[in-house]
Order: sequence, then structure tokens, then C-alpha cells
Amino acid sequence: MNEPVNPDPARGPAAARRRWLIALAAVVAAAVVAWALHWLLVARFHTTTNDAYVAGDLVAITSREPATVLAVHADDTQSVRHGQLLVEFDPARAQVAMQAAEAELALTVRNVRAQFARVDQYEAQLAAARVQLAQAQEDSRRRAASAEGGAASAEEIRHAADAVTAARAALRAAGSELGQARSMIEGTSVDDNPAVLAAIARLRDAGITLSHMRLTAPVDGVVARRNVQIGQHVAPGTPLMAVVPLAGVWVDANFKEDQLEDVRIGQPATITTDMFGSRVIYHGRVLGLGAGTGSAFALLPPQNASGNWIKIVQRLPVRVALDAAQLREHPLRIGLSVTVQIDTRDTSGPLMSPAVPVADTQMQPEDAAPEADRAVARILAQGKADAPPR
Repeated sequence: MNEPVNPDPARGPAAARRRWLIALAAVVAAAVVAWALHWLLVARFHTTTNDAYVAGDLVAITSREPATVLAVHADDTQSVRHGQLLVEFDPARAQVAMQAAEAELALTVRNVRAQFARVDQYEAQLAAARVQLAQAQEDSRRRAASAEGGAASAEEIRHAADAVTAARAALRAAGSELGQARSMIEGTSVDDNPAVLAAIARLRDAGITLSHMRLTAPVDGVVARRNVQIGQHVAPGTPLMAVVPLAGVWVDANFKEDQLEDVRIGQPATITTDMFGSRVIYHGRVLGLGAGTGSAFALLPPQNASGNWIKIVQRLPVRVALDAAQLREHPLRIGLSVTVQIDTRDTSGPLMSPAVPVADTQMQPEDAAPEADRAVARILAQGKADAPPR
């Protein structure tokens, strides 16, 4: 009878289990070592938050004058360029005011020209008054000489003296009128006379009002918040729509206060969005840290001096600029959720921004009243052409 053969202990179930445990322990050890190396070399030099959102400017398009809407040329989600027509108002009243201002300027130019002409007139009257005074004085001397020989009576001599007095009074009156006329135009021409300048200002004001009947896009962007309708009568300051310049958006990342120890201005950051996922990674840099936490600027800030106090870790907004080329390739919208990771290895940067690191979004105003300027030039030129030679 054959005896049973004992199995090889190195090939039994226990041995297999032991090998699996050794392999698992090796994998765990490798993972721990990898995580430790990652933390030592990478993770401890980065700070991350997903409490971050895309932010940007909203350029308000508002009415500057009371007017009625005639046409709306842009709608929500539409891209517009700087200078593109957005809204038209009824220009009837503004055109009438413009015409009235033109007529007022033309009349003022004529009145000023008349003042210059009156100066010439009073100068001539003054010269005539001098001649009359000289004649009266000569006649008085002649009669006084004739009186010595008895050729002139006392009454004639008295009449001659009265004529001299009257001529002197006429000379003083002519001089006073000339001085008054000169004071209205002294040191000026028709173009820079105060009355003409005031009329020009009123004409330009009317031209500005007329130019406000057409609202154009002040910046490149996308239309949002359109709430204006055709036929609507709007008051000054009524918000009609907004233009969002998406080429200049940024990210506001709310980091916990214990994450900010090594955050500095200018540090590089990587941003991923929920919209595009990890396939699109944006690159940016830290522009600055907020002046206070969100709770400090809330409408109802917390009263931490109360008796029932619980410590809560606060968050501070950190602004991160985005790469313009990446924004053109993959535009972002305001309010989108993002995840921000800041590389904090280089801590040589400042803790506060020394100056504004990026240019402000600025409106590029059009010429406010080109029609008014053309009307002013035309009326002044016409006034010079109609003026008589001096």
C-alpha cells in the first residue's frame, strides 16, 4: 500500500497568500514613498482651491437723455465691436434744439459784428465832435476879439461860449459811447468774443444731446442683461444693457487663510474649469490679495465679540490674471467655476501690489458733437464772409 505524498509547502495556499500580502505591502509602501516624494518635491509648494470663479467687468449701457427707443440693434449673447450701434432714440427734439442753437449762434455773430461796427461809428462821431469843438472855440475867440472893437455884442459872445460848452459836452458823450462800445469787444475778435463763445457752448451742448440719440458699444465684448424694448420711453440713467469684455476676464480664488502663508504677487498659477475639464489648462499669475475676507465686507458682518463665539476659518479672495491668448482660443464666461493651483516655490515676490499690474478697462469715447463743430465752423466762416471791410 502506497503512502500519501506530502505537498510542497512552498506551493500551498498559505504560500500564495503570503506572496499576495508581500506584494500588497510592497504596493502600499511604494505608494507611501511616492506620496511622500510628491509632497516633499511638489505638493508642499502648491496651494489649491476649487472655491474660485471667473470674474470680469460689466460695462453698463445707459441712457443719457430722456428719449423714446426707436431701434435696438443688439441682443443677449451677441458679440459686438467697439463703436457698433446698439440703440437708437427718437432724435426729433434734439434736432430742433440743435437748429435753435445754430440760429442763436448766427444771431450772436451778427450782433457782435454790429458791436464792432458801432465802434467805428462812435470813433467817427468822436472825430466829428472834436472838429465841432475846435470850430466852436475858434468862433468864440474870433467873437471875443471882435468885441474889443465893438463889432460883436455881449449876447453873441455868450452864444459862442455856450456853443463851446455844448461842443465839449458832445465830445465827452461821444468819448463815453466809444469807451462803452470798445469795452464790449476790447481784446477780442468775433471768434473769441464772450457772447459768441457762450453761443458756441450752447450749440455744442445741443450737439452732444443729439449724439446721445445713438448709443454705441464702448468696448469689444458680448451683450448681456438686455432689458430695453422698442417704443420704451427711458429716463436718464436707465440701464439698457451691458457689454462684457470677455477678453479681459480674471479669476477670483477664495483661499483659506491658512493657505496664504507663501502666496506672493506674481507667482504662476494653473487653472482648470468645470466647463472644459482637464483637457484645457489655463496659465495665469497672481495679481493681488483682497483687502479683507468675504465675511468682513458682507452686508451683515459677523459680530465676533459676542459671547457665543465659534472659530471659523476665513477665506481671502486672490485675484489671478489669465493668459490672453488662451482666452481668445477658449473664451470663459463670468461666474464659471474653476479650480486654481498656485505654485508657491518662489516667495521673493511682494505681499502687496506696488502698482496696478494690468490696464483698466476704459471706454473709448467717440467725438461727442461732430455736427456741432461743423456747424460752428460754417457759421463763423459765413460771418467773416459777410463782414464789411474795415
